[in-house]
Amino acid sequence: MGMIEDTMEELRSSIAKAHEALRRELSRIRTGRATADLLDSIRVDYYGTPTPLAQMASVSVPEPRMLTVKPWDRSQLRPIEKAIVDSPLGLTPQNDGEIIRIPMPPLTEQRRKELAKLARSHLEDAKIAIRKARHECRDMLAQIEKDGDASADEVDRATKSMEDVVKDGTAKADEIVAAKEKDILTV
Repeated sequence: MGMIEDTMEELRSSIAKAHEALRRELSRIRTGRATADLLDSIRVDYYGTPTPLAQMASVSVPEPRMLTVKPWDRSQLRPIEKAIVDSPLGLTPQNDGEIIRIPMPPLTEQRRKELAKLARSHLEDAKIAIRKARHECRDMLAQIEKDGDASADEVDRATKSMEDVVKDGTAKADEIVAAKEKDILTV
């Protein structure tokens, strides 16, 4: 039974990783509200090295529709501002020589629909990862049975259990995206 348990544990772990990746991707999708993790994907050219913004500055949310970026090295204000402007986020930073303020413009209805569609594409990626994990689990269970390490009954029970785990994992991914879509579409 140990090998079957290991296989099931691997499946659960793969599904958890798919959920984590989904959450990470969704955190980069802008909603109407300002969140510090919105700028996580931004890389700044720091003396020729693409450097994550979070390693160069503190990002805060002083009000619901405003982000501020305070670089630790003031000489990096311009490169940070340029990286934000060049990013696909569609933001307009305001540099006052000390700090960069980024007002979050309200999203247009069209843009909200595009972002909801993007969220659904990330959901599809997560579901593909879950299906791949299911396929690998099924193959491993078949191999365990073939090698004689477990009876056909044990493998059948494990397969039923696997289907339940996959169903729950897929439903949870749907919930994660539904919550994000609600966030995106709420004006």
